[in-house]
Amino acid sequence: MTDAVVDTEEPAKKSKMPLIIGVVLAVAGAGGGFFAVQSGLLPFGQKDAPESAHVAEEAPEGVDSGETAEDIANLAFIEMEPIVISMRAPSGMMHLRFRAQLEVDVVHQAEVEKVLPRVVDVLNSYLRALEVEDLSDPMALPKLRAQMLRRINIATGQGRVRDLLIMDFVLN
Repeated sequence: MTDAVVDTEEPAKKSKMPLIIGVVLAVAGAGGGFFAVQSGLLPFGQKDAPESAHVAEEAPEGVDSGETAEDIANLAFIEMEPIVISMRAPSGMMHLRFRAQLEVDVVHQAEVEKVLPRVVDVLNSYLRALEVEDLSDPMALPKLRAQMLRRINIATGQGRVRDLLIMDFVLN
């Protein structure tokens, strides 16, 4: 009897490294995209932002929000210089005049005043990115206010600015 030698070499296995790299990059890209949209770096999803819903839940002006006289006595209002933004409209150039005050606790007043130039820069950048069409919606001002307050809190540190009080918002 002769022994037959059978070559039973298994085919070489393909590396799984490209698959692993692809999955890691997909997860990182999805996470980065989610962060960019949620933080406002990308304009997608801004109409359904949670800040807009938060503004709708706030008590209307003149309604007691439960603040005591002591709470009100501990407030300070920091006036900001007016910001004038040129906006391109179908009918030509228009100007947006924006003036606001920041409502802060007295204990945070000095800290917020120190970074006020940063706040003005953040608001200036945000307002310059707007289009005239963004302002035509009746609910535009509460949405813009919520977006600006969120950006102000990022610039000043969370919890230092309680509210953004819009004094002038005139488009002409």
